[in-house]
Amino acid sequence: MHPTGLITALATPFDEAGALDLDAWRRLLEWQLASGVEGIVVAGSTGEASMLEDAEFDTLLRIAVETVAGRVPVLAGTGLSGTARTIAQTRRAAAGGADAALVVTPPYVRPTQAGLLAHYRAVAEQGGLPVVLYNVPGRTGGDLLPETVAELAAHERIVGIKEAVADPARVAALVALCGPGFSVLGGDDGSAGRSLLAGADGLVSVASNAAPAAYRRLCDLARGGDAAAAGEWDARLAPLHGFCGVEPNPIPVKALLRLLGYGQGLRLPLLPLSARHQAEARRVAALARELEAHSGRESLAA
Repeated sequence: MHPTGLITALATPFDEAGALDLDAWRRLLEWQLASGVEGIVVAGSTGEASMLEDAEFDTLLRIAVETVAGRVPVLAGTGLSGTARTIAQTRRAAAGGADAALVVTPPYVRPTQAGLLAHYRAVAEQGGLPVVLYNVPGRTGGDLLPETVAELAAHERIVGIKEAVADPARVAALVALCGPGFSVLGGDDGSAGRSLLAGADGLVSVASNAAPAAYRRLCDLARGGDAAAAGEWDARLAPLHGFCGVEPNPIPVKALLRLLGYGQGLRLPLLPLSARHQAEARRVAALARELEAHSGRESLAA
């Protein structure tokens, strides 16, 4: 298991009544695959995992595994605040056919670095899946430091990290850990081009829900070392990067998906995009359509 390239952290489509929109889910999966994504995340934070019932988690994962049919890795978000519950959720994902678990640092409880070492080792050894670490301090309240990651990277069942801290020094420290058994994946769309040019293996993207081929092109250009072309394409994508941060994720990207025909809304306590951002959403959705039209598979690196 060596996750690389563009991996979309999929949003979960709901219908007008708030139930899973499984038709939209299947169409979203097929669109992502046809557009060249190199992996997907089911039921991560962008997928509103904390709002899903266990049966819904199972259904989303089952359909994703069936639809993907081995074409790309399927990662399942399994990180919870307690280690025992995280292990149980990881086992659930393993039973559902996931290829790996994306395990965020325990939200809210703010363990020490020693606690994080013990937590991730327990999940890797008892969860039944390869583990991709996920560090996003702004959402969880805890920070998985590079020196701790270095210790965890030596574990045979810990295969990578999604790092949302965009600081170049942080990226450089993690890229030094890259190898056949450990991938470094960016977790911030706005800095993805720079991280990939600096040696990161891939990107776990939110905005690629709405423009998968365009973000695949960015990844290809940057991983290929074409700094000028990657910078130019990144600049074209900048309005998508920015829009996805105007309100807490996944509110903005789900507004784009609604305009593109994939689902209707969110679950409380998240509310739909504020009225003051609706005109911008329409402009960005139109841009996403335009960029997708110029990012066909023939333009992608082999």
